[in-house]
Amino acid sequence: MSPITHFLAGWVTANTASLNRHERAIVTIAGIAPDVDGLGIIAELATRDSAHPLLWWTDYHHVFGHNLLFGVAFAAVAWALAARRWRVAALAFASFHLHLLGDLVGARGPDGYIWTIPYLWPFSAAGVWSWPGQWKLNAWPNLLLTALLLAWTFYRAWRRGCSPLEMFSARMDGVFVSALRQRFGKPPTA
Repeated sequence: MSPITHFLAGWVTANTASLNRHERAIVTIAGIAPDVDGLGIIAELATRDSAHPLLWWTDYHHVFGHNLLFGVAFAAVAWALAARRWRVAALAFASFHLHLLGDLVGARGPDGYIWTIPYLWPFSAAGVWSWPGQWKLNAWPNLLLTALLLAWTFYRAWRRGCSPLEMFSARMDGVFVSALRQRFGKPPTA
């Protein structure tokens, strides 16, 4: 799936419980963190015309960050960084797994390549997940899911007064929420 979809799914997951701004950021980042192994594309592109190209994206994307060990390690970091330790660790672990699920069902490349998830790596070659019905990245289910997550994010920002922009700047978040409320009116008080 698109990193944008993963990011929005992480944000939605972060908003399923009462968390502060910092904790919501941790859970949201857990939803995109598995794609850190995709950064190998930089070395691969930089060396593609050399005598010894580094195939770090080809060989390792969907490997290093897309397994149980990475998920447990990220949840442990989330636990260490949060005030509500167990809640944030559990939500980060769930957000991580939503990423894996998203890639499992919706990450097929334009060439038809089906991405696998080596869930038990590096402990076992068994436990590699794949689904032959995997949607292409630009398939309508992926686009619909992204649109629904985006709509929920806008609704949440209007209703509750915070958006994913809070991860980058409280001021930007305030401007965004204010613009939504000017356009759609103030939400009813509960």
